[in-house]
Amino acid sequence: MTHTLHRYGDEASFNDDYIMFAIPSKGLNDIDCIPKLKQFLKLCLKHNPINMGNGNFCALSPETDLKPSVHWKRKVFYNWEGVIEGVSRAGMVTAVFSNKEDAIACLKDVIKEDLGLSVNISASIANSEEIPKLIGKKSHSVEYSLDFNDPHKHLPDSQVLTLSTMCGHGMISFNFTKKMIEMVREGRRTPEDASNTMARFCTCGIFNPLRAKRIFEKIIEKNQ
Repeated sequence: MTHTLHRYGDEASFNDDYIMFAIPSKGLNDIDCIPKLKQFLKLCLKHNPINMGNGNFCALSPETDLKPSVHWKRKVFYNWEGVIEGVSRAGMVTAVFSNKEDAIACLKDVIKEDLGLSVNISASIANSEEIPKLIGKKSHSVEYSLDFNDPHKHLPDSQVLTLSTMCGHGMISFNFTKKMIEMVREGRRTPEDASNTMARFCTCGIFNPLRAKRIFEKIIEKNQ
């Protein structure tokens, strides 16, 4: 099971969302795997990722000793090298791509490197099935995420779910997402500001700021 399967949205909403991650298996290939995990991220960096993470922080991760209000004054800085060098333990490392071409090119490099790690791709069902075929490979296994079941209507609306579920560990709360949506609707924050701020709280690095920006822009269009 992977936390990247919880993303909410229709098939078309995932056309700019491709997640790739590598993970060692405890007791099998986790000894001395840190250089391999770093090499995986270095290969990903060659193919225009829009986010990366090492389990401790992502490319847009918060800095220390900052007040909440400073988020809006910070320069947007993607610390790619920091993510790579920050790999300090056997665990999952991730990269997010915004188009199929970059994801396929990266996967080809990873296969050629043959790091001996488990590599997973998370995307829409159609794209997940197509990518291995395009590179002449077969998937080892496939996991599907079933629909949300909320008989008591406790879940928030689709806009909130689409944004919040891009962090599979629930580090981006529904209430925080609602606040960002309202700020964007009121013109107090741009879609890009809100997207980058939300991305910082997803330490795994699987939050897609480009997809979030697009969702915020659609929210603005509906209000006009």
